[in-house]
Amino acid sequence: MAKNKLLRMDNVGIVVKSLDDAISFFEEIGLKLEGRATIEGEWAGRVTGLGSQCVEIAIMITPDGHSRLELSQFITPPTISDHRTAPVNALGYLRVMFTVEDIDEMVSRLTKYGARLVGEVVQYENSYRLCYIRGTEGLLIGLAEQLDNK
Repeated sequence: MAKNKLLRMDNVGIVVKSLDDAISFFEEIGLKLEGRATIEGEWAGRVTGLGSQCVEIAIMITPDGHSRLELSQFITPPTISDHRTAPVNALGYLRVMFTVEDIDEMVSRLTKYGARLVGEVVQYENSYRLCYIRGTEGLLIGLAEQLDNK
């Protein structure tokens, strides 16, 4: 019997305190708001294991249409832990990485949202310039600028 195959990765989920602030931040990076909705009820809680829940979500899509972020702001139940200040070497899901045209310009633009460099912008061989930033709400974001073979 043939093995089922993976079709695609649908999205990466990020829980945020302020959905509006997160949408603005990721729009500044270049993602577009694809849709926004409130998900509530017992059926949703059966998926998440949280019981009855109410969560407002926003789907952000990359310009190429291939990748999405699902931003979630929980109304009920309230969030119970905060991983936003975890160091880069913490276990578990860590960050999302975006390829940008001009890393210095992007870092400069994101500072108006409170973004700050975690370390510094470094060059990897002749391939990429890379950095990590702490963006809105302390979210860890990777930025990469491809060199020469753009």
